[in-house]
Amino acid sequence: MKAIFSAVDGLLRGKRTSDVALRDNALALPARVFVPAAIILGAIYGFFMAWYAMANKSSDIALKQAAASMIKLPALFLLTLCVTFPSLYVFNALVGCRLGLHPTLRLLVSAIVVNLAVSASMGPIVGFFTLSTDSYAFMVVLNVVLLAIGGFIGLGFLFRTLRRLAAQAAEEEFDRGERSNEAVTAADLANSGINSTTNPAAWRPPSERETFIQNRVGSATIIFWVWVILYGAVGAQMGWLLRPFIGHPNAPFTLFRPRIDNFFTGVGQNIAEMLK
Repeated sequence: MKAIFSAVDGLLRGKRTSDVALRDNALALPARVFVPAAIILGAIYGFFMAWYAMANKSSDIALKQAAASMIKLPALFLLTLCVTFPSLYVFNALVGCRLGLHPTLRLLVSAIVVNLAVSASMGPIVGFFTLSTDSYAFMVVLNVVLLAIGGFIGLGFLFRTLRRLAAQAAEEEFDRGERSNEAVTAADLANSGINSTTNPAAWRPPSERETFIQNRVGSATIIFWVWVILYGAVGAQMGWLLRPFIGHPNAPFTLFRPRIDNFFTGVGQNIAEMLK
């Protein structure tokens, strides 16, 4: 447990995704540590989500809901990972990032850990509002908002890391082209008998390098944003399929509800009910 806490702390402080680690393709993101961390952090937030059932249902139903929420919350994120990982790997390859299959998977797991760490840290807020209100619709919307905040922060961590990787890949590509041009120019000058030290043909202004990198990172940013939207949509609908997480006070305990409507319709209905 201490090793897991230390690893999560280092991840949150940016020690495991430093520029040196990215440059050397040596991200210290062990899945055997971060997958259990994601399960534990998700279970913590799931426990706080179940407080509403504990306050409004009989003890046996409340315990069932608590157990279900503590299992389903980590499952929500890990199942979303399984669905969206192939697209992230392909998008990552399209922009020239050097991360292979396993490093990309570890990076996505680490982003989920950041997401769940933020969510778990807001668990006491869920507990506070559970004890101070009996509005089911309000609690649903509150949990959606808090999980969205955690999601934005977790995806922000992933987004920044991928942008840095794309920038490094662009730098390396430009520098390889420079070395190739210099070698060709030197060979041409040698064949023509001209002194290469007095010919500036191989030199290009620094601004050209910066422009090249910015253009590549800009293209990568668009691709990553497309993936972020896909990830958010899949995660939202996955949460809808795995509901209930809180437990309606007037409904019997069920592990899953019928597959009707979608996440956005459900949230809209709860917002409308909350505002009545």
